[in-house]
Amino acid sequence: MTIKEIQEEIVDEFSMFEDWMQRYEYMIELGKALPIIDEQYKTDDNIIKGCQSRVWVHAELENDNLVFTADSDAIITKGIIAILIRVFSNQKPQDIIDADTNFIDEIGLKEHLSPTRANGLVSMIKQLKLYAIAYQTQLGK
Repeated sequence: MTIKEIQEEIVDEFSMFEDWMQRYEYMIELGKALPIIDEQYKTDDNIIKGCQSRVWVHAELENDNLVFTADSDAIITKGIIAILIRVFSNQKPQDIIDADTNFIDEIGLKEHLSPTRANGLVSMIKQLKLYAIAYQTQLGK
């Protein structure tokens, strides 16, 4: 699936819920299903700066696609990173770099987060795109 198709799928899923308590519960469930980062990657180098809670992200290139794993010590934050990884993992670095993140506004996520969590969300997106830029440079494309 393309990044856009995955984003549309997420927007559809969130539209099924009537209120934000249900959406938060869904995000917590997504966090529980997150492909967990290997303990060896839970290092300071892999912590996303700008997040109030601790969020670790690791990226590897597999068949020219970037594959992310992550974890967080906070359940809502873990749900947020799970959504982002669902969108960006197993995608080509250039597609990640070029992708917009309007779906976050469409599901109303940013407006329902505290200012510190909203800043953390922006930091997570920025870090995932920085990984993509680094791997794109490495690919020499």
